[in-house]
Amino acid sequence: MKLTCTFLLFFFALSLGAQVTDEQDVKVGVVLSGGGAKGLAHVGVLKVLEEAGVRVDYIAGTSMGAIVGGLYASGYSARQLDSLFRVVDFSTIIQDELPRKAKTFYEKEASEKYAISLPFDNFKLSLPQSISKGQNTYNLLMILLEHVSDTEDFTQLPIPFFCIATDIEKAEQVILDSGFLPEAMSASGALPTLFKPVTLGDRILIDGGVVNNYPVDELRAKGVDIIIGVDVQDGLRKRDQLTTAPEIFLQINNYRTIKEMKGKRDSTDVYIRPDVADFTVVDFNEKNTIIDRGEAEALKQFDALKEIAMRQRTLSRKRIQPKQKDSIRIDAVVINGNKDYTRSYILGKLQIDPPVTLDYEKFSNGINNLSATENFDRIGYHFQSISEGTLLKFDLQESKSKQSIGLGIHYDDLYRSAALVNYTRKRLLFDNDIATFDLIVGDNIRYAFNYYIDKGYYWSVGLRSTYNTFEKGVSARLVEQVGNIDLEGINSVTLDYQDLTNQLYLQTLFVKQFSLDLGVQHKFLDVETETVNDGDDIPGFVFEKSNLFGAYGQLKFDSLDNRYFPQSGFYFDGDFDLILFSSNFNANFTEFSIANAYFLYAASITQKWTFLTEISGGFKLGGEDVRSLDFFLGGYGNKKINNLVPFYGYDFISIAGDGYVKAGFSVDYEFAKKNHLNAGVNIANAGYDLFSSEEWLTSPDFTGYALGYGMDTFLGPLELKYTYSPEIKTGEWFIAIGFKF
Repeated sequence: MKLTCTFLLFFFALSLGAQVTDEQDVKVGVVLSGGGAKGLAHVGVLKVLEEAGVRVDYIAGTSMGAIVGGLYASGYSARQLDSLFRVVDFSTIIQDELPRKAKTFYEKEASEKYAISLPFDNFKLSLPQSISKGQNTYNLLMILLEHVSDTEDFTQLPIPFFCIATDIEKAEQVILDSGFLPEAMSASGALPTLFKPVTLGDRILIDGGVVNNYPVDELRAKGVDIIIGVDVQDGLRKRDQLTTAPEIFLQINNYRTIKEMKGKRDSTDVYIRPDVADFTVVDFNEKNTIIDRGEAEALKQFDALKEIAMRQRTLSRKRIQPKQKDSIRIDAVVINGNKDYTRSYILGKLQIDPPVTLDYEKFSNGINNLSATENFDRIGYHFQSISEGTLLKFDLQESKSKQSIGLGIHYDDLYRSAALVNYTRKRLLFDNDIATFDLIVGDNIRYAFNYYIDKGYYWSVGLRSTYNTFEKGVSARLVEQVGNIDLEGINSVTLDYQDLTNQLYLQTLFVKQFSLDLGVQHKFLDVETETVNDGDDIPGFVFEKSNLFGAYGQLKFDSLDNRYFPQSGFYFDGDFDLILFSSNFNANFTEFSIANAYFLYAASITQKWTFLTEISGGFKLGGEDVRSLDFFLGGYGNKKINNLVPFYGYDFISIAGDGYVKAGFSVDYEFAKKNHLNAGVNIANAGYDLFSSEEWLTSPDFTGYALGYGMDTFLGPLELKYTYSPEIKTGEWFIAIGFKF
């Protein structure tokens, strides 16, 4: 009997132990709400969960909660996410900013000319769908989630995961628990007005927070025992905070969410609400503080989290070490969704000619190149293993917008005030073409017309027509020197300058930053003054009024990171003009040629200090009868026209010659974000028959110094410079506002 009781007690203990073991293996689900930048607090909470030893068995998220949750589910640790999000440049990501090197010369010029560009389809002006296409977000997720690119069932991730998106057409919830993870996360986070909707299959999806910003019930249905919820949603604002239309709209949108949260909070076992009420959904610049507040709030419930961890079995999950691939093997490329743009055009932009092995940076540059065309609303892509190797599959969504209106303003001391209205039409005659027309009104009426057929790998074709005009007072002594006339008793002469240039050219690109143009051109020059007359009854004097015809070539290289305030890179612009024919205004025309080159190098000394070196020079062979195309030094801030060369210390058109050499050195200090102080010096030799002797190698005849302030604005650069020349002992002020055009 005693032995029997002993056995009964033993089996009872085993049974009791088994029950305790079962209780100690509770499944924990984590739900992460949407909230834009405030969702970065999720990272801080996850750090505390790991410190407490909580094993997360399922993750559900919406919007930013989907992005943080998806990365965590893929194998990143909370500390890895903390390090990642603290260094990500969210402003570049959200605004879809691309490195300047990703753009062709044509695209660089367009992006550095217009302050605002708006859709103008069917000749109706409209606002864009969103601030960002979400391409940079997708590209980043592609890199970060490469290690799970073959996982289509999200329950097979290191931690099972799903996220919520909204079908914008049906206004209904969509649970994304399978497919391609970067696409699902992008769709869940497509915040209206900030990001474009994402098309997945036959659905058009936007931010899941519109219908379900806290999917606690859906997570409970996955069979978890305990739910830890992190809520970073907005609460209702007080009347003194409802001062703008967006704030009122946000308040209305929050009514439903806040009402639903009462029941959802009751369904949450551990509810964590970080103190982020004083931040907005776009306060990504406050990322460090937001992450820290999430951690601080979770620490308040550390004991409860520790108790949950003690009820779980220890499960070791493999954590990944995020590392970008060094290279990618691409054996074949499939492109879907292209109708107006050819395969050769797309591959040319991507710089992919399969089969090929590319370093990952070059592949990323190719994606940026294609995105920079602005011809695609979305560039979806992923890699797929096939029997022949690796297939790169693109799912493209071409932009439906073909027309746009661009606006800009500018002021400088040569052209004076100017306002620009641009009309751009893509696919005018061919699939890969673009036509733009700039009308510039103000103190001087000007225009610029460009038509360009982009052939990708092959030679592209362009047609360009520009008209420029200005009035400028110049020294009478310089006019006497150039025009060979007597202006005794006159100190200055006001020149009326007009230039009409038409060019037809072929262009090829190589090594991306190089551009070679070869073409023919026509130029009409009209240079007159009403200050003096030529002795007849008609007032004024005509220096030049000729139609010139010839050929030209131009080689450019541009790797600058910023055109106006560069911190790194090179810039080279070399051109050669051969003038073969003329309408012969001066009755003694002979063919002549002009060569001109400009080189700039920028290098960062520290994060805020940049040193810049520039060297330029040019010469003219023949053409003594066409002095209006000589080199004229002086001035600053205007868009280049013919052979007018900027030079500190002198006003525009102060130094003349058929040849010149110039060197400049400057240092720039960015004392606050986008605010610059700079100082520079330039030296030059210039004159007639300069290169027929060794005079160009002698000590400089002309010197100028400059002190300036610059600010990078959405309208373009604002620059103010005071310059001084020791030769003439006179100072000059120059001001330039807005992009140059």
